[in-house]
Amino acid sequence: MATRAKKSDSVYKVIELVGTSPDSWEKAAASAVGAAAKTLRDLRIAEVVEMDMQLENGKVRAYRVKIKVSFKYERED
Repeated sequence: MATRAKKSDSVYKVIELVGTSPDSWEKAAASAVGAAAKTLRDLRIAEVVEMDMQLENGKVRAYRVKIKVSFKYERED
């Protein structure tokens, strides 16, 4: 009978970020993920939770996206 290696339990932390772009919601989301990737390791999931636009004189000034980003929580042993 073969033995299976037991996977260790994992814990993930979730934070909210807001990205902005003058061009699109997609670029706004990518901006937020790019900023997070500079300081956080092992990013796992980014979920868009809200999208809105900043308006000025009846025109779109910026697209804004609120995202939840999860990353692996590393415990100090």
